[in-house]
Amino acid sequence: MSAAGRRPTLALVGATGAVGTVMLGILSERSFPWGEIRLVASPRSAGRRLWVRGEDVTVQALAPE
Repeated sequence: MSAAGRRPTLALVGATGAVGTVMLGILSERSFPWGEIRLVASPRSAGRRLWVRGEDVTVQALAPE
């Protein structure tokens, strides 16, 4: 598939917080065409699993890299 045909990767930082929760709801309602979603939050929330558009996604810890 060409670069123009690929869907972007979407990263949501703060996914388990108040704003992140609302944003996940909005993204799930809309038909924004992402290829992969990465949920990022504090190390305390890392490992949690959230349901996003029919997919179980594991929250990753926010790190310098």
